[in-house]
Amino acid sequence: MSRAVTRIAREEWRLMLRDRVAVLGLALLTVLTLVASLTAWESRRAADAERARYQAQANQEFEAQPDRHPHRMVHYGHFVFRPLNPLAAFDAGIDAYTGHTLFLEGHRQNSANFGDVRQSSLLLRFGQLTPAFVLQVLAPLLLVFLGHASLARERESGTLRILLAQGVRPGQIVRGKLLALAGAAALALLPAALALAWMGALSQPLRSAALLAGHALWLLLWALAVVGLSALFARRRDALLCLLALWTVTVILVPRLAADTAAYAHGLPTRLESDIAVARDLAAMGDSHNPDDPYFAGFRQKVLAQYGVARVEDLPVNYKGLLGMEGERMTSELFNRYAADSFDQQGRQSAWMDRAGLISPLLALRRLSMATAGTDLASYRRFLEQGEHYRYTLIQSLNRLQAQKIRYADDRNPTRQNRVDRTHWHDTAHFQYLPATPAAVLQSVLPAAATLLAWLAALLALLAFSARRLGRSTR
Repeated sequence: MSRAVTRIAREEWRLMLRDRVAVLGLALLTVLTLVASLTAWESRRAADAERARYQAQANQEFEAQPDRHPHRMVHYGHFVFRPLNPLAAFDAGIDAYTGHTLFLEGHRQNSANFGDVRQSSLLLRFGQLTPAFVLQVLAPLLLVFLGHASLARERESGTLRILLAQGVRPGQIVRGKLLALAGAAALALLPAALALAWMGALSQPLRSAALLAGHALWLLLWALAVVGLSALFARRRDALLCLLALWTVTVILVPRLAADTAAYAHGLPTRLESDIAVARDLAAMGDSHNPDDPYFAGFRQKVLAQYGVARVEDLPVNYKGLLGMEGERMTSELFNRYAADSFDQQGRQSAWMDRAGLISPLLALRRLSMATAGTDLASYRRFLEQGEHYRYTLIQSLNRLQAQKIRYADDRNPTRQNRVDRTHWHDTAHFQYLPATPAAVLQSVLPAAATLLAWLAALLALLAFSARRLGRSTR
């Protein structure tokens, strides 16, 4: 790097230090980032501890049940709670809008409940104060106020002609101004980097590095845009108005419009519509309680032929348990199909948002940030699918107990022995949520990273054009 570039950068930093507004702005942003980090971390820690406590209580209450009929335990159900990723304190993502508690029972696939937005005031819908929010929304605005006059000021004061007359090339001036503003961006990023290192750099180094790199690239994009547009305008006021309009469009307007148009283009059915469709398909599948139902009458004949007997009373296993296992298999396949269709539709909405990232790089950054923090749609879907797999395994194990441990004659006569020992409830494995591997997460954010890099190339081209135009405008 040439001495001229570094001298220009040092002079720009000196002007920033003399400007009380710039110093105060950086100080306020630093304090806000630290406060956001502390409050978000404490909120995440308390929520995770509360969920872990409730999970332990649910496991204890399930295992403490007395001797029961297995089908009673099928309807007694169980609770599982979604644990929080440590990096969720940096970027809460969609966690506030999705539930974290699943009630697992037979014959049903319940949705997750108790999302924070539904339990809190409407102010939560305007966004949570997290380090990611500070860097994504407020830090670019600070860079706009710090750098909008970096080159326009030189034109207004006439010092630009003096610099060029002394042999300083336009590209050196632009690079010096960029270096100075990038240094201010690094200072704005430093508190968040320290908070990120505290939150999860040791336990999740790859995710933390990707999260930090994404936000560093985001601030670099704004530094490039601010310096490039400042070089295009002859007056500071015009540069400021243009940059404020750019911030409003890319940070506020486009993300909001993209979300609304995605929901309109790929609308999801309402909860009532989904319930009606599921009930209709369940009724068409057949009724296991009706001995004359065509499907289950055929199932009974298939079971009798398999064991070589003529009556269900002669089976070596309890036919009701087998019937429960078959019914659970059929209903679970139906529920899984509807859940997959819903997530596929939400995936199409996400793809729409990804394409809008070509207009606003903030959407690409949010995709990268939420994925690495484990608070995106894919992480939520992973929890629901693992919860459903656990539910199905649990219910089928209880149905298997009914088939193997209770005689068919006792099952039909409630006055006789039709319970199993309570020790069987202790044999049930506890739910363990398995997050995606770091390699899988990094692979999933490659499209978002490519979008940010495409924006970087475009803004570098803008900066080169601004430097050439800067030299021609003074001739």
